Amino acid sequence: MEFFEVIRKRRSIRKFQNKEVPDELIEKILEAAFYSPSSRNRRPWHFVVVKDRELIKKLAKTRSAVEFLETAPLAIVVCGDERISNAWVYDCSIAAEHIQLAATALGLGACWGHIHERMHDDKKTAEDYVRELLGIPKHIRILCIIGIGYPAEEKPEHRKEEIMWERVHLNRVGNHF
Repeated sequence: MEFFEVIRKRRSIRKFQNKEVPDELIEKILEAAFYSPSSRNRRPWHFVVVKDRELIKKLAKTRSAVEFLETAPLAIVVCGDERISNAWVYDCSIAAEHIQLAATALGLGACWGHIHERMHDDKKTAEDYVRELLGIPKHIRILCIIGIGYPAEEKPEHRKEEIMWERVHLNRVGNHF
């Protein structure tokens, strides 16, 4: 798929077919994540690949915004080691976008579920819930969970009409490009 076609087609897919994602595709997705840039090339990422359906269903209970994981055959938990870089949130965000773009290019659907600085319930953070579930140490911070699979829904690709040119400024705010 051509790059700009991938960009236009990437949509948040929240319903997936009951069909396993082959390991070869998972490896390609992870390869794309590892090619993402990071601050000072520190590469603080950790990726927890979750294929176990029961575990994915438990991840879907992290918070209401990630209930879409219920039908996902694959989840990738994107984490960063805060001991390696204090820019881990930004570095992992870029890697997470690479994951979603790679999934799209491979004919899969994907959706980001935000975990960092969100709550599981009124007593426990979403990050602590996921940390306990997957055995993630404290210094490895959790940014998001990306659900991936073969789409069970269709969404139209982005259109040029969505571009907000009024938010593009030339040299200073107020001068439109």
